[in-house]
Amino acid sequence: MNNGAAPKAGLLVGVGVGPGDPDLVTVKAVGVLERADVVFVPVSDGVPPPGRAEATVRAHVTHDRIRHLPFAMTGDADYDTPAAVVAKALRARPAGTIAFATIGDPNVYSTFTTLATRVRVLLPGVTVETIPGIMALQDLAARSGTVLAIGTETVALLPLTAGVDAYRRAVADHDTVIAYKGGRALPQVLEVLAEADRLDGTGGAAVYGAALGLADCDVRPAGDLPRDQSGPYLSTLISTRRRQWPT
Repeated sequence: MNNGAAPKAGLLVGVGVGPGDPDLVTVKAVGVLERADVVFVPVSDGVPPPGRAEATVRAHVTHDRIRHLPFAMTGDADYDTPAAVVAKALRARPAGTIAFATIGDPNVYSTFTTLATRVRVLLPGVTVETIPGIMALQDLAARSGTVLAIGTETVALLPLTAGVDAYRRAVADHDTVIAYKGGRALPQVLEVLAEADRLDGTGGAAVYGAALGLADCDVRPAGDLPRDQSGPYLSTLISTRRRQWPT
């Protein structure tokens, strides 16, 4: 007797696999990926496999239970189709574990959040868990020797898809500002930082990173970037009101 409760429908785990460097994956994440009955890895429109998530997973698992999960991200993003694929896998394994590998952390700007929401609609009895992952902002901070916050300093994180005005307000209000998905708006972002004296003045510093952990990894002071060129969509930019390591 289940008293009207939804029947159990397996376990769906969003596993953060870091920004791209296979070494930046937790022991717990590797354990889940190795034991899962199926490991789904996202495949996006126009991006040939393997993507960052798949490459990282394959560096750690010894099984062949990795499956591509296509996402149509251009125009109106389609989450219903991949959710149906995941729900089918869960129905086939009501006592099993289905993992979804996502770059970064599954609880921060991740496709996993919307995917899991849609799966829950199809399978109300599914259990959803997440395994935290190292984020690009942490990787870039480490590679560039940037201290993100000390003492009472405040930190803001936002995607540039929120708009340049939102970024400008964050720079005005916070000691450290981290921008994701900012490559296309890079010229405008650099202009905001120049106005705030955070590029190469006394008011702070900024560092840019793209393809973190990959062969074409690009980390450099933001002031060295061309002011009139965009960058990769998945780029990260950290700006601080401090110019150097705190003393």
